[in-house]
Amino acid sequence: MAEKPNYIKEALKEPLNIWALVGCVAASVYTATVAADFSWIPLVAGAAGETLYLATLPATAAYRRIVERRARRRQLADRDRHRKELIKTLDPREREAVEYLAWQKKQIYDNYKKFTHMDSVPDAVSHLETIWESFVDLLDVYRRRKNHLRSINRQMIQNQIQQAERAVQTAPDDDTRRLYEKNLEILNKRLQTYNDIERSVKRVEAQLQSIESFFGLVNDQVITMPTPERISSLDFESLLSSIELTKEILEETAPVLNQIDAAERSSAQAMRPPLIERQ
Repeated sequence: MAEKPNYIKEALKEPLNIWALVGCVAASVYTATVAADFSWIPLVAGAAGETLYLATLPATAAYRRIVERRARRRQLADRDRHRKELIKTLDPREREAVEYLAWQKKQIYDNYKKFTHMDSVPDAVSHLETIWESFVDLLDVYRRRKNHLRSINRQMIQNQIQQAERAVQTAPDDDTRRLYEKNLEILNKRLQTYNDIERSVKRVEAQLQSIESFFGLVNDQVITMPTPERISSLDFESLLSSIELTKEILEETAPVLNQIDAAERSSAQAMRPPLIERQ
């Protein structure tokens, strides 16, 4: 969620306001050199003007729209900078896929303008920029979750579950059985979490493939375009909706994955086998 702008704070930082305050202070200093008894007047006038300014300007709808546009531009600039830094961390094969889609996007824009003799592409086609950004973000999620799955031994968890089930059945008393049952519950949750992450990885993989295929389709349609309307009729909205749904699904599993990462970082014995296997 984007943080709501502080309109009063933004109004305080306006260059015109800063220069007005500096002017009041300068006027007070000058007045003190010619009439020391009246040096307070510019300061009082400045304080009154500042109070009126802060009480009116931040409350106006027009100024709030200006502040919100500035905030959106800053957010977009931050996202763009973060995405460029993210691309640098990708491995060569992943970076090649990102750069190829960026090249395809540029080719689509250039060819569309060339064949239609237009100065800009329609809104529908311009959605390729958003789709490309989503591709980069999803590729990063895919990489991190794929690496996380590789760090987990599913077979080992399944073996531990079988051992825990046998231990529950052969427990010598009720208190010990409850402890084994608690361990079995934890192991089953671990296996369920692994399955959830595995499903999300497959979902992201399918989404990435659909984005690559869609770029290829749009590029083919532009090259063989009978009419400009043919391009705009492509189902950009359906792909965008699919991407948003994938992101929502990922957000549902993100807290679990973050908790696992934090637990593994804080546990000094995370890589040691269970006690039952070390004996």
